[in-house]
Amino acid sequence: MKVLVAGGAGFIGSNLVDELLAEGNEVVCIDNFFIGTERNIEHLKDNSKFTFINIDLSDLESLKRVFEQHEFDFVYHMAANSDIQASAKNPQVEYKNTYTTTFNVLECMRLYGVKNLFFCSTSAIYGDSDGKLMDENYSPLQPISYYGACKLGCEGLISAYSYMNDFHALVFRFPNVIGPRLTHGVVFDFIKKLRANPNELEILGDGNQCKPYLYVLDLVKCIQRFSNNLPQGVTTYNVGVDSATSVTKIAEIVVEKMGLKDVEFKYTGGKGGWKGDVPKFAYDLSKVHGAGWISSMTSDEAVAMTVEKVL
Repeated sequence: MKVLVAGGAGFIGSNLVDELLAEGNEVVCIDNFFIGTERNIEHLKDNSKFTFINIDLSDLESLKRVFEQHEFDFVYHMAANSDIQASAKNPQVEYKNTYTTTFNVLECMRLYGVKNLFFCSTSAIYGDSDGKLMDENYSPLQPISYYGACKLGCEGLISAYSYMNDFHALVFRFPNVIGPRLTHGVVFDFIKKLRANPNELEILGDGNQCKPYLYVLDLVKCIQRFSNNLPQGVTTYNVGVDSATSVTKIAEIVVEKMGLKDVEFKYTGGKGGWKGDVPKFAYDLSKVHGAGWISSMTSDEAVAMTVEKVL
């Protein structure tokens, strides 16, 4: 196939690009390095099946020109502002980089007759359920971050565009994703802090925040598995792991993997690490498990492997 990966220089996107190329696909990657980095795709510069285009996906006219020049079989929309703390200070970041990019991708698909879409959604659309088990039909959906709200709005757009234009859309709602090429998040932050001061670690919140952590290559394999022969309309899956890892446990794993001793943990206090943080989260994964996919790593194993890859 000839595929477009929007946000393909990002953490998840670049790992997906590698796998798509390994399958023999021709890949066009769009990114403006808002969160993604040139380093994530520099190893592909001599690959004849890889094309990189540096444009801002929120610029509709620029994106139209890409669709005019290429006949895509499939669009993987991975672009968004994934740094929730950053957008908490400036909601326009989400409107531009998460919501507007999605509208533009869908509009170009409509205009140029592309029917197949994968979209990265998020567990953040569910809001703070206080650890209640949530399946794909859980309601009410009440996101508490600008990121979650814009992703939920994107799902609404995908639903309407799919119905009006006979799209085949696959939507994954997943929790924290970690692994090689990580650019932010708790694992990344802890490593950075301990490199600066190996004797002390500031931990946001009370350390009891507990969430599932999914290894990026598990996610990529799941995307590949379910992207084939999509039915018309929108197919939605919760994708994650059955286990979860507390923030304090993550700190302990990072300290151990870095070979440090006698590190003092200093907690800032409170249930959440920041405004919009969901302290506890639990997925019902019955649907994706029933369809034949289970992650290869537990949450703790994903954390440990990520630390090893990032160090």
